[in-house]
Amino acid sequence: MLNIDYSITPEGLKPGLGRMFDLAGKKIASIEKSWDASRGTPVFTVKGTYTSRGWTEWTQGFQFGCALLHFDGTGEQDFLKLGRDRTVTHMAPHLSHVGVHDHGFNNVSTYGNLLRLMNEGRIDENLREREFYELALKMTGAIQAARWTKVVDGLGYIYSFNGSHSLFADTIRTVRALTLSHQLGHLLMGEQDEKINLLRRSLQHAETTARYNVFFGSGRDSYDIRGRVAHETIFNEKNGTYRCTNTQQGYSPFTTWTRGLAWILSGYPELIEYFETVEESVCAELLPEIFPGKQAILDRFVEVSEAVAEFYIEHCTPDGIVFWDSGAPGLVKMDECLNQRSNPFNDFEPVDSSSAAISAQGLLRLGSYLQRHGDEEQGRRYIQSGLSLAATLLEEPYLSFDPNHQGLLLHSVYHRPNGWDYVPEGRSVPCGESCMWGDYHLLELGVYIQRLADSAIYHKYYLD
Repeated sequence: MLNIDYSITPEGLKPGLGRMFDLAGKKIASIEKSWDASRGTPVFTVKGTYTSRGWTEWTQGFQFGCALLHFDGTGEQDFLKLGRDRTVTHMAPHLSHVGVHDHGFNNVSTYGNLLRLMNEGRIDENLREREFYELALKMTGAIQAARWTKVVDGLGYIYSFNGSHSLFADTIRTVRALTLSHQLGHLLMGEQDEKINLLRRSLQHAETTARYNVFFGSGRDSYDIRGRVAHETIFNEKNGTYRCTNTQQGYSPFTTWTRGLAWILSGYPELIEYFETVEESVCAELLPEIFPGKQAILDRFVEVSEAVAEFYIEHCTPDGIVFWDSGAPGLVKMDECLNQRSNPFNDFEPVDSSSAAISAQGLLRLGSYLQRHGDEEQGRRYIQSGLSLAATLLEEPYLSFDPNHQGLLLHSVYHRPNGWDYVPEGRSVPCGESCMWGDYHLLELGVYIQRLADSAIYHKYYLD
């Protein structure tokens, strides 16, 4: 269980953030120097060097997004140029990729960051450049929204790369692409010129995910623990009925793959912040049979966010790190492992630092919302939880100080069931390696906290 440190402040983390940005710059430059684009996208490190893993091309946006976030945190123009140039050169195929659920990862991390930086005045205004970013974001949201399966009760979901029967927890962060496209005035044109509202579709996906991938301790099945997350939900796509939970990267359908939980914990608080800005009249017309107005939407998203936040806090180590799955079989051999500081070099089960980096930002955003709306105590609990996770990640053994290691955030896990993660000689479980999404989200977390510390523009993905 997390030991929430109430003494940590954003200002107090600034030295660690500065050190992290400095290390990140060297690692981004190292990857850029050594990477051969013909090998595909860098995914995770093996012996400290980034390598690819063909499954889906979902990490290239993080690769170039890291450079943009480094510029965001430091103002170093070389990284802006790198991120901008590589986005133009390499990211167009991701805009038109009809085979994945990853548009929110690849394209909001690149085109979205560039448009955000221009809107904030961090980069020079250029009308043609702006129109280029806006068109890209319009397209990515609509193309993502076209991967659609209808289910009962007027709901539906963006289906995963597994097929139209499959809803992933991860995909809640793709909803960002739909909301940005909607904000830019776009929609999806369907058969016989049907005009499909992207904001409505994003809300349908969010409610379907909440209803079927998140558990609330209500007795839905024999393993219904509040905040538990199923990585995948399977539907009968012929009639839209729920069939069962499943997992691709977790241990079982009845335990929680912690990175799946992290995507939920980061995705819903971001949507809370966005839907706060949507007019009441618009919200009332999206799904009136389920959500009569804006507050009903916000309350539902808070319900989901708090459930998974409490599960994370209960199922992490005192310093805020989770194992790769809450039910990983080796945990029974680790007596009191959740009551001791994390040990990524243990002999039984790997930890996943990337889940902590993703979750920390969600905790901070959730806490900020609750405080703005009068729940000072609970809001502070989540803010300090997020800062506690950040403090751990900004120090050894999680922050990589080795100049020969291309990763920034150490001890992450990609796909434990498939055995894809590197196990060092003499050890029995993966450790010591990094992944693109872990590095990206540590940098994004750093930008978020740094802006809090400096009382600067609040970091958000959507447009003002």
